[in-house]
Amino acid sequence: MNNKIQKITPNLWFDKQAEEAAKFYISIFRNSKIGRVTRYGKDRHEIHGISEGAVMTVEFQLEGQKFVALNGGPQFKFTEAISFIVNCEDQEELDYYWEKLSEGGDKKAQVCGWLKDKYGVSWQIVPTTLSEMVSDPDSEKSERVMKALLQTKNKIDIKTLLQAYEG
Repeated sequence: MNNKIQKITPNLWFDKQAEEAAKFYISIFRNSKIGRVTRYGKDRHEIHGISEGAVMTVEFQLEGQKFVALNGGPQFKFTEAISFIVNCEDQEELDYYWEKLSEGGDKKAQVCGWLKDKYGVSWQIVPTTLSEMVSDPDSEKSERVMKALLQTKNKIDIKTLLQAYEG
């Protein structure tokens, strides 16, 4: 047992779609894989009615970041209070992640580069240059970028942000 444990690992609570969701996410991100899968035993079945042998957790990695997906039941739902940021180098990459992650998701939750996927998980699909632009010491530049960003109805258009930045 010489697997190095990641210090902080996001744990995503699903009703019963943990394995399906993990497979969906690894199909989108290139440097990704499924790891260990654990299953419910007889005790959980007797207490909560979850089938013995059903998937309990799925460990997976997206771009080297480890996650755990848990089939915990319908008690808890995802909210926008937590989201995952996907930093994109160019518009083509941004469009790719937006298209893939928003497929089957909540169209009403798409604003300012944020989306909610078909499992209810929130993602921010942003250009890598965004944080530099909004933190520019020239407050006029950063304010123009923020104004353009806040007017975005769904996915971010990098060209629009750059135009706002440059004035």
